[in-house]
Amino acid sequence: MNAQALQPIRRQPMILDHRGDPMTARSEAAFVAGQRKAFARGLRAGYDAAQTTVENRRHWSQTDALSANAALSPLVRKILRERARYEIANNSYASGIVSTLVNYSVGTGPRLQLRIKGDDAKRAERSFAEWAAEVNLPAKLRTLRHARCQDGEAFGVFLYNPNLTHAVKLDVSEIESDQVTDPSLTVDARNADGVWFDAFGQPSRYRILRTHPGDSLSNPSAFDDVDAAQVLHTFRRTRPGQRRGVTEIGPALPLFAILRRYTLAVISAAEAAANLSGVIYADGPANDETAEEGAPFEVIELERNMFTTLPYGYKMGQMKAEQPTSTYGDVVERILNEIARCLNMPLNIAMCNSREYNFASGRLDHQTFYVSMNVDRRDFELTICDRILFAWLREAVLTGEVSQSLANQISRQTRVWMWPGYPSTNPQEDAAALEIMLRCKAENLANWYAEDGRDWETECDQRMIEEERYGVPIAASPAASPSARTQDKEKPQ
Repeated sequence: MNAQALQPIRRQPMILDHRGDPMTARSEAAFVAGQRKAFARGLRAGYDAAQTTVENRRHWSQTDALSANAALSPLVRKILRERARYEIANNSYASGIVSTLVNYSVGTGPRLQLRIKGDDAKRAERSFAEWAAEVNLPAKLRTLRHARCQDGEAFGVFLYNPNLTHAVKLDVSEIESDQVTDPSLTVDARNADGVWFDAFGQPSRYRILRTHPGDSLSNPSAFDDVDAAQVLHTFRRTRPGQRRGVTEIGPALPLFAILRRYTLAVISAAEAAANLSGVIYADGPANDETAEEGAPFEVIELERNMFTTLPYGYKMGQMKAEQPTSTYGDVVERILNEIARCLNMPLNIAMCNSREYNFASGRLDHQTFYVSMNVDRRDFELTICDRILFAWLREAVLTGEVSQSLANQISRQTRVWMWPGYPSTNPQEDAAALEIMLRCKAENLANWYAEDGRDWETECDQRMIEEERYGVPIAASPAASPSARTQDKEKPQ
């Protein structure tokens, strides 16, 4: 066998026609030419949303292929941040929606509970609670949550506060996102406008301006590079690789502006119709010599509850509001419903009004909102609360407030953050459901009290004290008692 026969056979890529048969050279050339012509005419896709037509060309004209960080450039974040602040400061609905979100998410603040037996753990819990009360930690958490919704991200810095009476002098200072920036405009792939990242994509240091750039005596060239271990940073990530946050009400900003303009227009029209305003006109010809002449667009002030005379040949007509004010409520509800959707907030909570809701639909709409709040709380635990706890533990060990052995046992598995519970709309049904789940061992008191933000050991000890010392009986649930079930059966249907 010759050497040429041992050469591997090089097969050309085979193109099949619509029947699955190999194309000939001629049909293949015709196929390629057709594809080139189709590409020249435009994209032919099997998805309707991928096609560009005369009707949707303007709608999709602002689409881009920018990365997450390129799309959230410093200028874009600055514009959105300022507009969000403006709307929240001047729009009562925007201010109320964000405040309600913060109150549901943080409320009175979480309470630390350690799943570690012993008096040392209890003393550590009390010490942390005393420190949190002195530095007003719940208010600072609410500020951070408000800033995250309004500005898109929230920052805090650990500092030493000698004015604290607690043995641990650790404190948390909130700073606005405007101060976390790079005034030198350093071009670096690992620099996200003042936030430097290491090779693993984790923040390594933050460049923080010493004064707010909006202050009258601000010096934008004065800054400090702070280690990432001393900085708290939280924002909602929506794209892989995203390093800075954007306002959470960004999709609703145009709707807030429309709502305010529409409200002002309706109110102005209603005021014009309610006031005694009108025009004075003459039906006669323009050259009618019998009518007295009046100056064009002359303003005449009238008093209330009075009669007046008009010049000869003139009549008075009152201004009428032509726009449909009767649909104002429906328009506002539809706009607010779309606004609140980007925050997973139901309409009755956004409006603080359940007039159009029945009891079942009101409770059902709250489920999605509560799930969103649980996600926010979990994110806050990992990015804010745990960071504060472990920073406090380091200082507490140095001051002798907490022993090193106990600090070594505290971890994310042994600590529990007890958040305020959500308000119950039907406590009787909740109590009956709890009794059934306790009886079938599908629930325990520790989890149930934790959902309400309470410590189960404290509550059970207090209940025993009330029963033994004061004789307060522990009554059974009416929903589960035999007499109650008998009465239910005897009720007419």
